[in-house]
Amino acid sequence: MAVSDPIADTLTRIRNAVMARHDTLLVPASRMKIHIARILKAEGFISKYEVIGSSTKRRIKIHLKYDENSRPIIAGLERVSKPGLRIYVQAGEVPRVYGGLGIAIVSTSQGVMVGHQAWRQGIGGELLCKVW
Repeated sequence: MAVSDPIADTLTRIRNAVMARHDTLLVPASRMKIHIARILKAEGFISKYEVIGSSTKRRIKIHLKYDENSRPIIAGLERVSKPGLRIYVQAGEVPRVYGGLGIAIVSTSQGVMVGHQAWRQGIGGELLCKVW
């Protein structure tokens, strides 16, 4: 079955796995999803990720992260720019998520990056999602 918004599908899979307290989850791989997983790992929202499978059936195995009281590190995920309504931001308009406790993921001409990194470099782009 074809998915009209693969990024929203991935975020929903992560949200559902966190609510069900799963340790890992599998999502179909794409370059954009791998970049998002890399950012989530770098910012400390997931413990690790790995790309598994052959070139035609690649999947991303995401290892979720929980604190010492078994509460998930990811409290929320929100898809901002959608296929039906793309949201673009300029360098000075990149939002701060929960006063800096969360991150905004932006797709720029320099690649996919965290919102504060795009703000520092002075570039804008498509606001993909917010994670807190």
